[in-house]
Amino acid sequence: MIKYVCTISFLFVFFSSVGQVGQTIRGSVTNEFGNSPVSNASVLLLNTNPRRAVITDSLGNYALPHIPVGRYDLEITSIGYEPLIVKEILVNTGKETIVHVQLKSQIQQLQEVTVRPGVNKAKPINNMATVSARMLSVEEAKRFAGGYDDPARLATAFAGVAGNTGQNGIIVRGNAPKFLQWKMEGVEIPNPSHFGDLQSFGGGLLTGLSSQMLANSDFFTAAFPAEYNNALSGVFDISLRNGNNKKSEKTFQAGIIGLDASLEGPFDKRQKSTYLFNYRYSTLALLEPLLPEDAESIKYQDISFKLHFPTQKSGTFSLWGIGLIDGANSQAKTDSTQWKFAEDNETNIIKQYMGAVGLTHRITLSNTTFIKTTLSSTVNGTDWSSRKLNDQLQLKPFSKISVANSSFVLSSSINKKFGHSHTHKSGIVITGLQYNLLLNKALTPNLDPTLITDTKGFSTLISAYSSSSIKLSKNLSMNIGVNGQLFTLNDRYVIEPRLGLRYKFNEDQSIALAYGLH
Repeated sequence: MIKYVCTISFLFVFFSSVGQVGQTIRGSVTNEFGNSPVSNASVLLLNTNPRRAVITDSLGNYALPHIPVGRYDLEITSIGYEPLIVKEILVNTGKETIVHVQLKSQIQQLQEVTVRPGVNKAKPINNMATVSARMLSVEEAKRFAGGYDDPARLATAFAGVAGNTGQNGIIVRGNAPKFLQWKMEGVEIPNPSHFGDLQSFGGGLLTGLSSQMLANSDFFTAAFPAEYNNALSGVFDISLRNGNNKKSEKTFQAGIIGLDASLEGPFDKRQKSTYLFNYRYSTLALLEPLLPEDAESIKYQDISFKLHFPTQKSGTFSLWGIGLIDGANSQAKTDSTQWKFAEDNETNIIKQYMGAVGLTHRITLSNTTFIKTTLSSTVNGTDWSSRKLNDQLQLKPFSKISVANSSFVLSSSINKKFGHSHTHKSGIVITGLQYNLLLNKALTPNLDPTLITDTKGFSTLISAYSSSSIKLSKNLSMNIGVNGQLFTLNDRYVIEPRLGLRYKFNEDQSIALAYGLH
């Protein structure tokens, strides 16, 4: 016994010492457009004794090596910019911690000022948002209790948002989950949830998103900026991070909801082009005691990626995508005494899929102007076949549902900064919408299915927007914009104004009012 205790103690000490191996925190500091590096910015690592600090180089890059495992706050300051604190950065031995930050310009006044850093935890990334907007950090998504690493479930902790433990549908101010709009890299995508729309329209069982892929994202619940339209309850604007541009890294995770593997690294360190892949496969068998009957038949898998290619003169290219496939089936019970539910005498085979892929190009025309253009395509669908026991307890074809929706999107916007007090963004989005719908169903289990509908169609939605963020004074700011939409199927159009005002009393208190027609 003493021998085993000594051995365990030795292993504990050994692995504890291994766990103290340091890791590198690095990244870049740019302006709020992300197109101009901020050199000579001070990057201070808090929660350490003594505190560690570095200065960004001419390209805005910084690195803090040999940081012990733990959680830290990062403070970034630079003359002419608002100070910033990034909270609770997780450092582990498995991979480098990369933190890219963008600093907002600060209006300078010729009088004595006291500069205090602001915490970016609750502020949205989009500076055109006035109220009802919140940044969702990857760190929060990982630590949210019962969240299954699902950002959709984390959003239910925000003010005015509710959810259900049985699925990840997001209810914003009482609106149905289907009225929430999902966006990825600025483009609308279908609901990225496994088994989406089966339990509730707009909800699903688990997310198809992985925290290994996500960068900090924005969540809007009302009066969102003019660039967002065609959404009634809210908008979830998801961003994908770039891969590590210094070295290759591999991550493998095994949990109660799936096996997760990711791979990232540089294609070419000189050009800083990177790749990032993530693949996940279901392991619901581990949850079988907690799931209903036939749950072992539930299978799902998903994949997501982002390839990032910066160039010297032609701008930056990014190829990104996400896809998921779901499958579930149930077997009919031939013993009628075991029938508890209406579906117990049916055999169902359900297949679902969702995918989105896009190519994004961003080119900087000057330190104050850049253009971003994205060409993308999305698809989602459901195939559901059902057979039912007839009066002779024989399985007969009962129904077949096949639904497929796809879209083709061209989005382009120009961002311009007029001095320190005025930022402007205008853009246009052209979306081609296509659907295919097939429905066969029998009136009774003793009859053959009959065709109810077999149809397809195509139309186009065109939208344009223009918005500005203006600092009227040191304490008063205004966001103003307008969005217009034209649906070519019926030639109907709508004009939607946006207006927001914020007055800042001091560093801790402000009052804001925003209006939006949706």
